[in-house]
Amino acid sequence: MRHLMNPLDLSVEELDRLLDLANDIEKHPEKYAHSCAGKKLATLFYEPSTRTRLSFEAAMLNLGGSVLGFSSADSSSAAKGESVADTIRVISCYADICAMRHPKEGAPLIASMKSRIPVINAGDGGHQHPTQTLTDLLTIRSLKGRLGDFTIGLCGDLKFGRTVHSLIQALIRYPNVKFILISPEELRLPDNIRDDVLRRNKQEFKEVVRLEEALPELDLLYMTRVQRERFFNEEDYVRMKDFYILDKEKLKLAGPDMMILHPLPRVNEISVEVDDDPRAAYFRQAQYGVYVRMALILTLLGLEGTIC
Repeated sequence: MRHLMNPLDLSVEELDRLLDLANDIEKHPEKYAHSCAGKKLATLFYEPSTRTRLSFEAAMLNLGGSVLGFSSADSSSAAKGESVADTIRVISCYADICAMRHPKEGAPLIASMKSRIPVINAGDGGHQHPTQTLTDLLTIRSLKGRLGDFTIGLCGDLKFGRTVHSLIQALIRYPNVKFILISPEELRLPDNIRDDVLRRNKQEFKEVVRLEEALPELDLLYMTRVQRERFFNEEDYVRMKDFYILDKEKLKLAGPDMMILHPLPRVNEISVEVDDDPRAAYFRQAQYGVYVRMALILTLLGLEGTIC
C-alpha cells in the first residue's frame, strides 16, 4: 500500500507513467468509466476547497466509483475534538482510498501512519500540495511538449504558497529548468526551499521584485494569489494583496508562446481581460487536474494495469 504525501514520493519514471496514464484517460475516457466500480473515495477536507475537492470527486465518479466525506472541519467530528488519527482509523472501515486536506502541516502524514487505505495529501497548510503539482506537470508536458529546457517565473506569494514549494521540488529533477522568483520582500521564498532545495541542487535561479522585469525571459508564468488565510493580521494582507496584477498591458512584454498557469482560485492577480489570451492556460489546467487525479487513484489502488 502506498500513500502520496509529497511529489517526490514518485520517482521520475513513476511520474512519467502516471502522466502517460492521465493523457490516455484524456483521449479515451470510455476505457476507464467502470474501472473503480464498487470502490469508494473519502474526501476529508478540514479547510475550504472548490477545485481540489470537486476534482477528486469528479475523478472518482468518472472512474465509476463513489464518494463520501466532509467539506469542512465544522461538519466532522473534529469539531468534537476527534483526532486525525482516530478519524482515519474509522474512515479506513468505510472507504478504499482517502484524500485529505488539513490546515496543519503534516496532518495527512500522521493519517497515513494510522491508515489501512491509501492516503493522498490534498494540501497541508503552507507545506505541500502534491496533486496540484501533478496537475501542473501534466499541463506543462501536454501543452509545451516537454518537462525541462524552459524558464519559469513563479510570481506572488512564494512564502506561504504550498503549490510553489511542491512545484519547485518536482521541477528540479528535470534538465535545464531556470527559476525566476518574483515576489515582494515580505513574501519571498522560504530559506529552506531556497537553500535546501535550489542551492543544494545547484539549480539556476534569481529573485526579482518587478513582474515586468521577468516577463521577457519566461516560457512559463505561474501566478499565485496572496492567501488571506495564511496571514496573521488583516493589515498585512490588504497591503500585499494587489502587489501583482497581470493585465493585457503587461503581457505585451511577454513572448507569444509564454504559457500562463495559476492553481486557482484567482482574486485580482490576473485581470479577466487576460482570460481570452491564447497564452492563458489556467482553466485548461483545472481540467487536467481531473485526469491526473483519475490516474493517481487508479495507481494507488493498483488498478492501472487492469484496463484493457
